[in-house]
Amino acid sequence: MSTDDRKEPEVVTFGCRLNSYESEVMREHAKAAGWTDTIIVNSCAVTTEAERQVRQTIRKLRRERPEARIVVTGCAAQIDPAKYGAMTEVDQVIGNAEKMKAESYLATPDEKILVTDIMELRETAEHLIGGFEGRARAFVEIQQGCDHRCTFCIIPFGRGPNRSTPMGRIADQLKALAAASFGEVVLTGVDITSYGSDLPGQPSLGQMVRRVLAQVPELPRLRLSSLDPKGVDEDLLRLVADEPRLMPHFHLSIQAGDDMILKRMKRRHLRDEVIALAQKLRALRPDLALGADIIAGFPTETEEMFAQSLAIVEEAGLSHLHVFPYSSRPGTPAAKMPAVAGPVVKERAARLRAKGEAAMAEFLASRIGKTASVLAEKTDFGHCEHYLPVRLSSPVEEGSIVPVRITGLEEGVLLGELMA
Repeated sequence: MSTDDRKEPEVVTFGCRLNSYESEVMREHAKAAGWTDTIIVNSCAVTTEAERQVRQTIRKLRRERPEARIVVTGCAAQIDPAKYGAMTEVDQVIGNAEKMKAESYLATPDEKILVTDIMELRETAEHLIGGFEGRARAFVEIQQGCDHRCTFCIIPFGRGPNRSTPMGRIADQLKALAAASFGEVVLTGVDITSYGSDLPGQPSLGQMVRRVLAQVPELPRLRLSSLDPKGVDEDLLRLVADEPRLMPHFHLSIQAGDDMILKRMKRRHLRDEVIALAQKLRALRPDLALGADIIAGFPTETEEMFAQSLAIVEEAGLSHLHVFPYSSRPGTPAAKMPAVAGPVVKERAARLRAKGEAAMAEFLASRIGKTASVLAEKTDFGHCEHYLPVRLSSPVEEGSIVPVRITGLEEGVLLGELMA
């Protein structure tokens, strides 16, 4: 990397899609403020392992870039600012609220730690970005924070209470991104199915999506990030059936397939409700793809309880599986529950991943011979409506959406023949 390249501020992002969105906002704020030779680490605190990786990266960055200024922000920094402030490799710690404000970048504060109580926040930051560097797909934050208290999760203390972005503001962002030729936008947040509960009239997620899509007819494709099964409203279900621009790939925050474990997690749904929702979604749109987050080895989980999580993959027709081996997170109620032995957690996670990989292989094979619409992230590669990877038979313009016929499958990637 040349000295000139290092003049631009860099952002190293960990964790969720919301962090990806926020990293772009921070990049713009840092550039506008004239920050040079600075690395911003946007951290994650979802597991103890995630934090370990953040700290490891900070130390590596300092070794590789001794002259750079290192600023740490994100959920890990918000939850335990003193820990990161004590690291000799770190020059400044900024909280999750402060990182989204332009004024935080306008002057270097006297204090190393700039973190306020995020639980006091009652509104989202107001910012509009013009697009994401080097991407055909963009993310728009529609909501922040979470009012639920799942026993394994520390994130509400890093993100604060539920706060929704007004519809008009979301529509403005979608219009700007469509004008910048982004073919697809992902609506993201910490708990997007809680959208609107804090706004006048309490519009639901489905009502908001319907209204903003009506206001932005030029936007080709819209995706939703992770959905809480309990929060899927009737308006959203109608959109699944009626709105072709809403992509037929939905990711559910299930976390477990056993009712007792779900109760100990303090989730709001039971396994039969997940299966019923999956059946309802598929009845409305038979070809849709369903994904889910599932934790393996949650405290007190027996082999019989784990078998229920394995079974729900097939019973709910899940193909896009995100598997997390349980990692004890200090400060959460689950950390005080009787733990499952580490090797057992690892083995169960491996079995669950194998189940997910088999389900994905079956779903990929089922697409052969069908047509698809592919968003080209590179000239010869992109993702179709179901968020499946597709290699294109001929080069196309990056960012374009092209119709293809799926002719085959190689190493987990579909082969797409361009259609006239």
